[in-house]
Amino acid sequence: MIWGKADSEFERGRAVRQISLLFSLAFLAAVPAGILFTGDSNLITDFLRLITSPCPLITDYFLISSLPATFLNAALCGLACTIMLYCADLGKLNGSNWAGYFLVVGHCFYGLNFLNMWPPVLGVLIYCRLRGLRFRDRLDVVMFSTAFGPFVSELMFRYPLFLNYPIHIGPHSVNAAGIAAALALGAFLGFTVPAILPGAKLLHRGFNLYNGGLAFGLIGLLVYSFLYKTMGVEVPQTRMVWDALYTSKLNKYFIFCNCFYIILFVFCLLYGFLENGRTVKGYNKILKTSGLGNDYILDFEDSLSWINMGFYGLFIILYFDIVILTGGGTGGWTAPTCGVVLAAVTFASAGQHPKNVWPIMAGYAALFALISLVCLLTGKTLPWTLATQGYINGFAFATGLCPFAGCYGPFVGIIAGFIHAVLCTTTSVIHGGFVLYNGGLTAGLTALILTPMLAHYYRKKHDLVLKEINKDTKDTGK
Repeated sequence: MIWGKADSEFERGRAVRQISLLFSLAFLAAVPAGILFTGDSNLITDFLRLITSPCPLITDYFLISSLPATFLNAALCGLACTIMLYCADLGKLNGSNWAGYFLVVGHCFYGLNFLNMWPPVLGVLIYCRLRGLRFRDRLDVVMFSTAFGPFVSELMFRYPLFLNYPIHIGPHSVNAAGIAAALALGAFLGFTVPAILPGAKLLHRGFNLYNGGLAFGLIGLLVYSFLYKTMGVEVPQTRMVWDALYTSKLNKYFIFCNCFYIILFVFCLLYGFLENGRTVKGYNKILKTSGLGNDYILDFEDSLSWINMGFYGLFIILYFDIVILTGGGTGGWTAPTCGVVLAAVTFASAGQHPKNVWPIMAGYAALFALISLVCLLTGKTLPWTLATQGYINGFAFATGLCPFAGCYGPFVGIIAGFIHAVLCTTTSVIHGGFVLYNGGLTAGLTALILTPMLAHYYRKKHDLVLKEINKDTKDTGK
């Protein structure tokens, strides 16, 4: 055994620490491997460029820096989260902490970095101190708060009102006013997170696993409107333009990222297999869960979470490879694609598995089939494919709607995926791309649309689901 199996329910939180340490060390190991594979050797310069650049959605860190520097960013942020998890009480760790870790490292490829993550964390620390709570008991909230990282970078490096008397750092400029504003706003946003998360769940009743996305998106709308519309400041225009050199590197990135993830997910599968007595016995228990209110860390043996991580991760890799290789489009194994693989497995220990996610996948395919048919009949050029970057990112977060498929069946899951696909490329407009959990916002809006429809057309089933939710709330105090 590599780490030793958890012997009691109290110790099952050990899997959260183990998985975070494994992935963090893997990111670190990928740095020298990436240098050898890609030939990008200006690691320090590239890393400084990464952390000192504005980074609204979807900023491709491979493009503005390099693959090794991006993996270094993920390693540093991941190790910071891992250290916090090792400082927490083992019995307090659960699937929510697992999710928080993967949302952090996933966004380290497009929008979050080792500089802009800290002001929101400071805000949660202040909240805990004022409320008399232990910071280490709120680590999932701490990690979720980093969704506001792009606001910090924007004020520090690009917001026009704070660029007088600049101090040059890397390719961008900062000054005292910008740094102070970034710290203040980041801390304020982090301070709001513990208060708004419970309310968001009341809106969608747990059918959106990416719970923070809806609440964070609405807060982002408020802040973005104030900073730009209310203040009369011109909205920044950010476009990722691929040059011939970057395009030529995409094939290398495809090979590197596939090897990286396949090795990791196969390791997770094998480790779970060995810890489970050289069998996958019991995995069917996870496949039978609906995804609504589940926490595999607490409900099952650690080994089953590892097995699900392996199977489900390989399932996600297969999907992305198929759509990229067959879809054309503007996507590919870019940094955002590499990141959303991690975003898609965020709740592999708390609700997501291949059986309840495939209908969401089918919903995306159904919308693309419909658009393709309409374009064929009307002679219109196909506007997007499933390989277009926005739809690659969108699908990763649409997987958070899997409780619809788990509770109401595959058909409803397909509808949920279809609606999410319709909305996924438009919702970032409302917050300017400065909230990283945009896909979670889209999933929250999808849940708000779909839940009352289910209450009307699936009344008996809906009543049974609500009864189960209320029972879970009463029994667990959630």
